[in-house]
Amino acid sequence: MGEAFAGKTVGRKTMLWGALAQSIPDIDFLAAFWMNTADNLLAHRGFTHSILFGLVITFVMASLAERWHRPHNISLMRWISFFGAVILTHIFLDAFNNYGVAWFEPFSHYRISFNMVYVADPFFSTAPAIALVMLLVLRQKDRKTKDWNVKRRFWLRFGLIPCFCYLGYAGINKVIVNRDVKQVFATQNIKYTRYFTTPAPLQNWLWYVVAGNDTGYYAGYRSVFDKTGKKMELTYFPRNSELIDTMMYKREVQQLVRFSQEFYSIEKKQDTMLFSDLRFGQIIGWQDPKEGFAFYYYLHPDIDNTLVVQRGRFAKWNGKAFRTLLHRIAGN
Repeated sequence: MGEAFAGKTVGRKTMLWGALAQSIPDIDFLAAFWMNTADNLLAHRGFTHSILFGLVITFVMASLAERWHRPHNISLMRWISFFGAVILTHIFLDAFNNYGVAWFEPFSHYRISFNMVYVADPFFSTAPAIALVMLLVLRQKDRKTKDWNVKRRFWLRFGLIPCFCYLGYAGINKVIVNRDVKQVFATQNIKYTRYFTTPAPLQNWLWYVVAGNDTGYYAGYRSVFDKTGKKMELTYFPRNSELIDTMMYKREVQQLVRFSQEFYSIEKKQDTMLFSDLRFGQIIGWQDPKEGFAFYYYLHPDIDNTLVVQRGRFAKWNGKAFRTLLHRIAGN
């Protein structure tokens, strides 16, 4: 986006500005140095991912860049348009996975999650990564030649168009899966008041499904290649909220419940209790439907929960789990 904005005028520096601008909302990672894990879960993608913050930082960065690169023929409004596009695109794209983004902070704590793209999807990110490398290796001394402009335009399109087309494709897949899953639920007489679908790891064809109510949730997987009407293998996980009813006065538990958007399950485990956020999927659940969840938080002060979002994401992955994932993606 930086190259498209002013690569011909400012050169590679615009890609550096673009990289800096798109990274700015993620400065919330600094909160981890003074917050406990439960508070930090809500701080991440909180205010720094809000529309208000995006607008304010856009004006700040545009003013700095406009002064830094003088003399030039780029108006302040054009700088504002560039930084606004990059920063707000970051905030917008983050809403496509299942973590949740607080667009309306500080006025509302409500979080937006489209649940359409896995947080690390190589099919989305490969094209812009290749384009970035190719734009960096184009020789700047040839900027005024026709051949350079042709190559530049090609790599700009190569980097931007496929990823936005992929978002549209992901939306189509979600519509297909939602339609099929709701038909299956009706056939299997499964009642629910809360429901969501989100892609399984690293792709967009196999989707993780959760549906239930305050009593418990059914979890399973559905491929866009599954035959219409194919029965789903669903596993029931009781919510067991009564196990933390006496703990609800504790701020830590209240933060976890709020973060999970009510999609949680409690399990008593030895001398502590395990709080699982169902939104992040099961550990190799496509292979073993009774596996635990990728996000599990120990409700005990002596157990480290720092890596709670990451520690179960690729746990138990091996050759068999990966082959089973491919098998299940294909609708088998």
